[in-house]
Amino acid sequence: MALQRTQPRVSTLSLRHVLPEPLAREQWAEIRPVVDDRDLLAAIHPGGVSSCSYRGWLGAVEDCPLAATEEARQVELSNNDCDTGCCGGVFVTVRRDGPFVLWTDWENTHDIRTPSPPVLRFDAARYDAALAAAAADVSWEDPVHTAARLVARALGDGEWFARWGCRLVMVRPYRRTFPADIESPSVRVLFTPADSRHTYYGLGFTVTGEEPAEDQAQRFAARILASDPRESAKPCGT
Repeated sequence: MALQRTQPRVSTLSLRHVLPEPLAREQWAEIRPVVDDRDLLAAIHPGGVSSCSYRGWLGAVEDCPLAATEEARQVELSNNDCDTGCCGGVFVTVRRDGPFVLWTDWENTHDIRTPSPPVLRFDAARYDAALAAAAADVSWEDPVHTAARLVARALGDGEWFARWGCRLVMVRPYRRTFPADIESPSVRVLFTPADSRHTYYGLGFTVTGEEPAEDQAQRFAARILASDPRESAKPCGT
């Protein structure tokens, strides 16, 4: 009598957006992996925050933190609102294997006593759809995040900064008063001369409730794109 082969379990992945605390280091929404209807990080790193923020979904979906290719790569899944080299976190290796995506080789540098999950196997087509859905979902946004997302998209290719010998570093929302000279909430753009590793320039604007965030973002992006961005920026580090 032939032995029946047990088929490997195929899990389902969805991604949940969670707004950060006002004082959190990362001000974009956390994107938390939900595996088989269970918040994975709540089980293996309670109290930690997801290292996969919406900032990583602002570009092409295939470049987002959880994107899977045939080349295996280690992904940082969580941290303690701190650098993982300092305070630890959870890591997993992600790779595409034919019609599946595999999560393997778990590492928990936050608490080695916590049992690691087993190898997780996802249907690749559904996995890719979950990543695309996370990129398209903006239902979680408050006005400052809407404004930051639109500014990031307007400046995302970096072509305008390159024309002036500069490199765009990041676009970031702030839900709190930081830096001290900017009222909260605000959006900040950070860029640097292409030939410098130590000089940075910052531009920012306060997001008010007096008009739609879309209009404020469009006006701010147009101001940056009108001329050399250094003309209206403030040096913020050397």
